[in-house]
Amino acid sequence: MKRTAMQELLSWKAGKHRKPLIIRGARQVGKTWLMREFGKTAYQNTAYINFDKNKQMQELFSADLNVERLIIGLELYVGHKIDPQNTLLIFDEVQEVPEALTSLKYFNENAPEYHIICAGSLLGVALHKGTSFPVGKVDFLELFPLSFMEFMTALGKEQLAELLSSGNFAMVSTFRQDYIDLLKQYYYIGGMPEVVLRFSENKDFNEARELQERILIAYEQDFSKHAPPEVVPRIRMLWNSIPTQLARENKKFIYRLVRKGSRAKDYENALLWLCDCGLAYKVHRVTAPQIPLKAYADLSAFKLFIVDVGLLSCMTGLRQETFLDGNSLFKEFKGALTEQYVLQQIKTQKQLDAYYWTNERNTSELDFIVSTGHSAVPIEAKAEVNLQSKSLKSFRDKYHPSLSVRTAMTDYKKEEWLLNLPRWTSFCVHFGKQPINPATMRVCAVYKRTSISVEALFFRSK
Repeated sequence: MKRTAMQELLSWKAGKHRKPLIIRGARQVGKTWLMREFGKTAYQNTAYINFDKNKQMQELFSADLNVERLIIGLELYVGHKIDPQNTLLIFDEVQEVPEALTSLKYFNENAPEYHIICAGSLLGVALHKGTSFPVGKVDFLELFPLSFMEFMTALGKEQLAELLSSGNFAMVSTFRQDYIDLLKQYYYIGGMPEVVLRFSENKDFNEARELQERILIAYEQDFSKHAPPEVVPRIRMLWNSIPTQLARENKKFIYRLVRKGSRAKDYENALLWLCDCGLAYKVHRVTAPQIPLKAYADLSAFKLFIVDVGLLSCMTGLRQETFLDGNSLFKEFKGALTEQYVLQQIKTQKQLDAYYWTNERNTSELDFIVSTGHSAVPIEAKAEVNLQSKSLKSFRDKYHPSLSVRTAMTDYKKEEWLLNLPRWTSFCVHFGKQPINPATMRVCAVYKRTSISVEALFFRSK
């Protein structure tokens, strides 16, 4: 499977000021595969160490953290020499040995020639247990489920993916139905690597559902295994309430829907646990689209999504027959799958923060406000072809943003104040500053080869 994160890893390897790299992400999003594939393709040798229930590593790192001593111990463990220039050191489930996390500071300071990459599904949870973290001594990479672009490539639709990358929206419109069909599959299958891989091999929707159910069971087992016992029941109730929360017209998270009489303080730790391990995403409301958006966030109001659109469709019991009913899949579940999909594509954009907006009376709401660091871009995710955008127009009349975006099941169109993006191309929009990263250009759009405006592909503040 091709992952766009591989390009980031290659850039990290070539960096002059490279630090040990930590890959963060929920369980089963492909962290271990990515690290091992990177070692296989970019290095002569790989030294893979899994710290889960590894007594030898616990003993090795529990003594002093002298780098020379650690390297000798690691060489004995993997059974070969660790050449700092030609060997990738992989620390998997690194949160299970907190001292190994601490050692990254000493590798960075005293032995920066070693190439070290780490991952831990519950790393964020471990940090709340008092783990000594090497602040400023490591680099980070966030890994998410496969994006729609990666999904198409995994299914052998590289040409359609490349066409989207070209930015030739006129040609894209010609193959509109192909993209709609693939998007339907993505809503159902999602981007969890194992599910996508198996589906690419046999196109069996029933097997995909079974795999998704196993993943959801594994997540619930993690609750019992790793969370404090007194918090586990509340984590389960909160987790299982997310589909109900998103089924509402107003998707603001309401604690009393988790359990009658519930209050925010009752579920504070449970919510923190779900977000720290990457299973849930909080999207806070902002009171005004001013930069920085974080300063205008209403921390008491938020929408809660999960890690993957396919898992969400599994949790809601979405039936396979929905695919046969025109485009009703995109309206199913009050458009929650559409919002989940759009957020999922936004999350794959590096250093991009997403919020949502409502007016003071809650009579008008925008699905997302995206902070680029220097501007705020409103995004309306329409579940249908209907392009009435009262909330977006109301927002525009009040705040006059330089650019407004609407993504729907329609073709590309640039109006006076509004950019209409087809749902299947919303992922390829890059929010960023100049200069544009060449790797991002390949993933998003090579605008030099298209006659459409650069603004159609890259949002920038004026």
